[in-house]
Amino acid sequence: MVDQLPNLGREAEMLAAMGMSSIEDLFEDIPAEVRMTGDLPLPPPQSEEEILADARRLLGANVAMGERVSFLGAGLYRNYVPASVFQLVTRGEFLTAYTPYQPEVSQGMLQAMWEFQSLISELVGLPVANLSLYDGSTAAAEALTCVVRVHSRKATQKDTVYVSELTPPDRLSVMHNYCQGAEIKIKFLRHHADGTLDLDSVAEAAGSCGVYIEQPNPLGILDGGLSQIKEIVGEHTALIVAVQPVSLGLVEAPGQYGADIVVGEGQPLGSPITGGGPIYGIFACSKAYLRLMPGRIVGRSIDVDGKVAYCLTLSTREQHIRRHRATSNICTNETLIALMGAMHMALLGPEGLQSLAVRNMTACILAKQKLSEVEHIVLPHSNSHHFNEFVIELPGSSKDCLAHLDGIGIIGGFDLSAWYPERTNWILATFTDQTSAKQIDLLVSKLAAWASAQGVSA
Repeated sequence: MVDQLPNLGREAEMLAAMGMSSIEDLFEDIPAEVRMTGDLPLPPPQSEEEILADARRLLGANVAMGERVSFLGAGLYRNYVPASVFQLVTRGEFLTAYTPYQPEVSQGMLQAMWEFQSLISELVGLPVANLSLYDGSTAAAEALTCVVRVHSRKATQKDTVYVSELTPPDRLSVMHNYCQGAEIKIKFLRHHADGTLDLDSVAEAAGSCGVYIEQPNPLGILDGGLSQIKEIVGEHTALIVAVQPVSLGLVEAPGQYGADIVVGEGQPLGSPITGGGPIYGIFACSKAYLRLMPGRIVGRSIDVDGKVAYCLTLSTREQHIRRHRATSNICTNETLIALMGAMHMALLGPEGLQSLAVRNMTACILAKQKLSEVEHIVLPHSNSHHFNEFVIELPGSSKDCLAHLDGIGIIGGFDLSAWYPERTNWILATFTDQTSAKQIDLLVSKLAAWASAQGVSA
């Protein structure tokens, strides 16, 4: 016979189980001044037709990035992705595939994953690459914890890593989240006024577990001094380099100048910008980090019949091994987006990737030349080399300038005060293969007119 419960409503029953008599008891820790006491501002019930009409009205307010002239980058970039990528990735074999636990029925997916690893390995100049991570920020954070696992015993600055002071705060926040629980100390590498890395600051990092820098850096600068870092910090301090992958069509692969781990946001290869993504993180390393790296690796071998066979060779998540031995909790199928990157790279080939990088840099150089001639506008790092974005210093508030440009249908760039609060008149303008000379002329003319008006009012 089922025990008879008191004749209470469901709400009262749950409250009684928690030892409470009212909803007020449940929320007593919330200050009265921030509580909402009225009804939710919801419309009355609607028919299906009315709901659809409302949805269309709300969605109609959205503006697709392709419909606006845009110079916004700062981590996510518009590059042309061949239409065949989208056709291939929506095939059922890829779209419905999850973790290939059964290699005997997953050879196609496993081979595609192996090809991605091989392409990334060749691109960054390192022998090992995993199957991607959530995004560039988690890849960077995972790299920090990885180098501590490998180097902490021999490091003189134990459980300490050094990170570029220019690292964007959203990425730095992810790093802190990963490091604080592991009791890893984060210190900062300084930069000169021209945006390049202060090598004296790098010398202070010798003996730490690792140093993290970005190439190009968050201001778009390509720093020629990075080739000296590994020599300065020594073999027992890891060099972590974050890259914009398209730039590697022109820029030296980090593995060639001593990088131990290369990370980055893979989105520019294969993935459009749709509401901020989808995105995936790149992670590659030298063999010294293989056993303690995060993520998954597909290996290629020979089966008992002498045929090529693929299988998961390394899988470090806690679902696969003892929790205390796990180096990562990566588990979602962001691999689908990584495969889009593999398809993009395979379709381009080395020459195509170089051409894509040239188009990015050419647009940047053209814009830099034309904006340098505009009165009242300064390019703070004009003597530095840039890949596809650079800083513009305005004679007034960047927020006001971007609002003005937005009002005339132009997304003018990124307000750098969001990263560096003291830089209230700096914007980061981005130029890719999708930026035409006509669009650059439009930006130059509108910025010149706005800057001139600021000069007159001053």
